[in-house]
Amino acid sequence: MKTNAAPLPSPSAAPRNRAIIVDDEPAARRGVRLLLERDGGVDVVGEAAGGVEAAALIRGEKPDLAFLDVQMPGGDGFAALAELDPAITPAVVFVTAYDEHALRAFEVHAVDYLLKPYDDARFAAALARAKGEIRRRRTDSVNSRLTQLLDYLQQSGGRTGPKTPAKDEAANDRILIKSSGEIFFLKMDEIDWIEAEGDYMKFHVAGRAHLMRETMARLEARLDPKRFIRIHRSTIVNFDRLRKLSPSFAGEYAAVLHDGTKLKLSRGYHERIATLMKESL
Repeated sequence: MKTNAAPLPSPSAAPRNRAIIVDDEPAARRGVRLLLERDGGVDVVGEAAGGVEAAALIRGEKPDLAFLDVQMPGGDGFAALAELDPAITPAVVFVTAYDEHALRAFEVHAVDYLLKPYDDARFAAALARAKGEIRRRRTDSVNSRLTQLLDYLQQSGGRTGPKTPAKDEAANDRILIKSSGEIFFLKMDEIDWIEAEGDYMKFHVAGRAHLMRETMARLEARLDPKRFIRIHRSTIVNFDRLRKLSPSFAGEYAAVLHDGTKLKLSRGYHERIATLMKESL
């Protein structure tokens, strides 16, 4: 087994893809290596000539991508994959001279199946598919970790230390939202208005929008009724952002916010907003 240390990426560089090449023919391995070096975005971290070596190499290097021959001494490519924990199984491109294994490759979720001899364009297409799969896996992994963190923070009320009245009050003054791969801690007084959008609630904050999977009823129960008021079956407004009520048509009104946003005020919510206005006088 042969391994090569991969160069460390610079902090600002995009994550590089780490690959291994598994084939019992040295010339075939050299051909794949040359094409990967020409691409410039892949580091070859190891080579193997058989199935047993391949499984050990994957366990040791945990590559993102494997170019894997099917028929090799010491176990074929499928046998090597069968020995692996799915959590460390890389994206796989099978490279072989035999087309009868294509269906089996599909069954083990291979990214592509390269038949020898292949040209540079066909190899480039397979590599592009592999890179796409690696990006998808990385995104799924990040989203999974963020979801776990968000669930923990929501269950603990945003607290990581001993409970105190001050911390409890601060926790209740924030909404935790996962948006665009990040977790936002929105303070209640930062929220301008909220609208229902399918199975999600959309929070409008200083010109930006954040989505949170939640129902209107559950969200309304969490909000301070003296600060937030429901003006429509699908709209909640921060009362401090309300500038005026403007006549619309047929006896209806529009709620106009300080930034000029106009929102429909349903007739069924007139009494509620009138009560809150009296209390604020």
